[in-house]
Amino acid sequence: EKPKIKKNVILGQMQWLTLVIPTLWEDKVEVGEMAKQYMEKSLLVPDHVITCLMMSELENRRGQHWLLDGFPRTLGQAEALDKICEVDLVTSLNIPFETLKDRLSHRWIHPPSRRVYNLDFNPPHVHGIDDVTGEPLVQQEDDKPEAIAARLRQYKDMEKPVIELYKSRGVFHQFSGMETNKIWPYVYALFSNKITPIQSKDAYQPCPVEEPGRCGRPFNSVCSIDAVSKLEAS
Repeated sequence: EKPKIKKNVILGQMQWLTLVIPTLWEDKVEVGEMAKQYMEKSLLVPDHVITCLMMSELENRRGQHWLLDGFPRTLGQAEALDKICEVDLVTSLNIPFETLKDRLSHRWIHPPSRRVYNLDFNPPHVHGIDDVTGEPLVQQEDDKPEAIAARLRQYKDMEKPVIELYKSRGVFHQFSGMETNKIWPYVYALFSNKITPIQSKDAYQPCPVEEPGRCGRPFNSVCSIDAVSKLEAS
């Protein structure tokens, strides 16, 4: 769903920033190397590594609107985020375990550009070859079936308290399904309701969704186990 959000949601004069953890690692060599050691063992990167990286980045972006991709994923990360901002919206996709494992295990990447291919949904024109450069694609160790299964089991246990936290605040919204075109109208309707002004390049009509929780304040931020937010200057 994230690529569609970037493409379709245009927020007037507001500038939105997407923060993706792996991209941030490229600028933080020491932290990136620490994270790599855990990923090579198919383990989740510890809270203190991820939190240190993200908090440092957000402190430098006060006053900006932003979308967090894959953060927070643990209660510790959520509590750290609470100290610097107030999250307005949290979204999560509920996909069956086996479906998710299969999809992730079919993922191949072109490391220099970080282009991602999926053998089911967007395969390369030539198997194992990047469409743009003609260079070979690779499958990361943590995208192999055994590694994915271990990571998903660990993640499921860690996400429960995060979901409960944001549910208790009325900002959590979960979407279930396996087909992007069926899920996206509901995601779009939620964002249309929470973010104004909003325009779209696509002619989607908002579909009925559960009434979002009301907090009595204007929209500043969204967090998702993918998240969008504006960090106010203190």
